[in-house]
Amino acid sequence: MLAPETSAYRNAMARLGAAVNIVTTGTLDNPIGFTASAVCSVTDSPPTVLVCLNRTSRARSAFCEGGALCVNVLTSSHQDLSNHFASPNTMAERFATGHWHTLATGAPVLHEAAASFDCKISQIVEVGTHSVIFGVVQALVSHDNAEGLVYFNRRYHSLPCHQG
Repeated sequence: MLAPETSAYRNAMARLGAAVNIVTTGTLDNPIGFTASAVCSVTDSPPTVLVCLNRTSRARSAFCEGGALCVNVLTSSHQDLSNHFASPNTMAERFATGHWHTLATGAPVLHEAAASFDCKISQIVEVGTHSVIFGVVQALVSHDNAEGLVYFNRRYHSLPCHQG
């Protein structure tokens, strides 16, 4: 059986809904960040996440050289911020929007995020066109009443927050 064509694979993957995140590294003085939907939990002991980053991304070298990353889970009000970080804007222009602070690692944390996972990079594995970055969570912040933002079928969708 032959592997599917790239376009067929991408079209099928568009049907896999995913949370929208801004992944950061660096410091508040020299911040680096990009929009990512390829983020997931690996294990809870130790708490570990993975992030996929295209090898051609201009942000890649900072993640490979640095020791920290922060996954900032966006809320339903962050569609513009997601697009802003996915654009060709400079890093300074990207971080001019939002309120940024730090936790344990020094990587930029978005104050308004639904959740932020501040991580120490433990491993980077090269797979095809992407670098898979593993981060062990050092600190986290979660806002229980935040509505979610997902990307599905090449569009943003809001997820309501229901407290039960």
